[in-house]
Amino acid sequence: MEQQKIEQLWGHLHWLTVLSQQGSFTAAADRLGVSKAAMSQRVAELERVAGVALVRRTTRSVRLTEAGQRLVDDTRGAFEQIAQSFAQVRDLAGTPRGLVRVTAPVAFARQQLVPLLADFLRQYPEVRIELDLSDRLASLATEGFDLAIRHSATAPDTHVAWTLCETQSVLVATRAYLSRMGSPQQPQELLGHNCLHYPRSQDRPAWTLEKRDPAGQERVTVQISGSLAANNSEALRDAALAGLGIALLPDFSAQAGLQGGELVRVLPDWTPVDSFAGQLHAIRPYSAHVPRAVSALVAFLRERLAPGFGAGL
Repeated sequence: MEQQKIEQLWGHLHWLTVLSQQGSFTAAADRLGVSKAAMSQRVAELERVAGVALVRRTTRSVRLTEAGQRLVDDTRGAFEQIAQSFAQVRDLAGTPRGLVRVTAPVAFARQQLVPLLADFLRQYPEVRIELDLSDRLASLATEGFDLAIRHSATAPDTHVAWTLCETQSVLVATRAYLSRMGSPQQPQELLGHNCLHYPRSQDRPAWTLEKRDPAGQERVTVQISGSLAANNSEALRDAALAGLGIALLPDFSAQAGLQGGELVRVLPDWTPVDSFAGQLHAIRPYSAHVPRAVSALVAFLRERLAPGFGAGL
């Protein structure tokens, strides 16, 4: 077959690929924005030049013949690569656009990330975000995420990562609870309090606190007990707001309550350690091309989260 004749059929082959995906001439025509008659004519022309039937037509559906399926299998990857390359070129030329799939911890996403995303989407109206709220560590490459927000001590060296901000842990309670049960002045006094904690193991829970002053550093570990343990800092915060006890929280969970006066710090001269991670990271898989929408979101989060959450502390 002449090379010129083959080149004239590139569009026909693409239409056949779409037909195989959609399963009917009507659906394929709708996908391509053409008439059903035009769709049928293109496939007929392709069959005539190929000299073999490519499609089996029934009253209810369309199925490819062995020859038609082979053509689709051999060319589908090329058309997908063309579409990807065009999208990358278009991405370089214009404003950030398209879908960004993000995974983030539940409490942080609800309390801090979602309000920021509202501002981001107003700034970049052609970007769409699909947000997965989960505390499990999802595989970005396997599950198709473009970006992950992770609360961790270190960023994995297998991905591209940016530190968004430093975080710290704090002890908080309501004034009403402290008035009723007393305000501890030393870590050992936590033994007499209802301590709302994050379950770490089957062992008896313990909190470790450090105090830094000009005289040096003091470190104390206290075994605590409480009526509620939860693997979500938002649940612990809400229990503390209800006056149930003293909660150990990451600062991004405690910030709003402290700024509004609903919560106060307990043992403010002491810093809880070894409880929650000390940094927030934005992480993406290695890729030769990073969509402008992903780059824009990372830059936005780095700017907005850089101050951290210490203003209310």
